[in-house]
Amino acid sequence: MHIRFDVPADPAYPGRVAAALSSVRLRKYGYIGAVLTAVGAIGLAVSRGFAWGEQMSPLWMAMVVGGLLSMLYWPWVRLRARRRSSRYAVEGAYDITDDNIMMRSGLESGGIAWDGVAQVKDTPEFWIVYVGRMPATVIPRRLMSAEDAETLRAYMARRGLLQLR
Repeated sequence: MHIRFDVPADPAYPGRVAAALSSVRLRKYGYIGAVLTAVGAIGLAVSRGFAWGEQMSPLWMAMVVGGLLSMLYWPWVRLRARRRSSRYAVEGAYDITDDNIMMRSGLESGGIAWDGVAQVKDTPEFWIVYVGRMPATVIPRRLMSAEDAETLRAYMARRGLLQLR
């Protein structure tokens, strides 16, 4: 297998990459926030019927506010990542073989050996490549030909790396 494709200098592309990589790690804040908000709201509702309810009201309110802020953290980080990364739009390329994934972006280049890849997660636009438990890079499917994308998908599935959403 030898797949090579170019990445154009698109100002929106680095933001999409940053959003894909950050969403994997930041999703838990939304879940934690939803639980905090629900527990706080239930606590507020239940404590109203008891004499000690006035004393506990600040605690429940803090849980609700903390939960809402936690749920808003993920979109806020994604928005900041998209804004900051737009100035990093440079041309690049991928060169994927049976042995490794080589990436070039501007004057920098790097690679990941397939033997070091723990898993690959499938998202609508990218394959997110993990080395250990950390997302290391993304492979953009829309920049590849359909034949190359299918070849790579079959290769990753054959190696047992590909995990569907």
